Amino acid sequence: MSKGRLEAFSDGVLAIIITIMVLELKVPEHGTDLAALTPLIPVFSSYVLSFVFVGIYWNNHHHTFQAIKHVDGRVLWPNLHLLFWLSMIPFATHWMGETGFAAWPVAVYGVVLLLCAVAYTILAVVLIDIHGKDSDFGKAFGRDVKGKLSLAFYIPAIPLAFVSPWISCALYVAVAIIWFIPDRRMERIVQPGVE
Repeated sequence: MSKGRLEAFSDGVLAIIITIMVLELKVPEHGTDLAALTPLIPVFSSYVLSFVFVGIYWNNHHHTFQAIKHVDGRVLWPNLHLLFWLSMIPFATHWMGETGFAAWPVAVYGVVLLLCAVAYTILAVVLIDIHGKDSDFGKAFGRDVKGKLSLAFYIPAIPLAFVSPWISCALYVAVAIIWFIPDRRMERIVQPGVE
């Protein structure tokens, strides 16, 4: 199996996910001034957050697959597992935005993000198993501090949605900020000398 084929398929799925999310943005039914956009602020805000998350996953997936040497059949299902949970982001995004960040939609959004993170971790573990813990990839993935920190934010954010959805959203934004700052672990393998 070619890793390029797996990357191309994954890129296509991620492009479709972003397309589905943007198609959920509807123009105002009434009004032609900026005030007509006010009711769309929650929908647009949830779209922006989700776009950033999908972009982060695309970026990390790209760097991961540039850093590894090869794939085999063991990678297919974990990769599809990741893509499945990523494909749930448009649903959770739309529900959260349309309800103005109500408790249940915000909690479900957190569950989807948590399961995306778990699926990405499973994919990385399988890739480490294929390449070995002492491989460049295994060493680069290392302790995965950002991954563990993400889980530490997602897990409490889910029940906190029933206390204050805004606290949960702040935790989701914090995870996005953590990952928005480039993670150079994989780049160091692909481009030695990158700091």
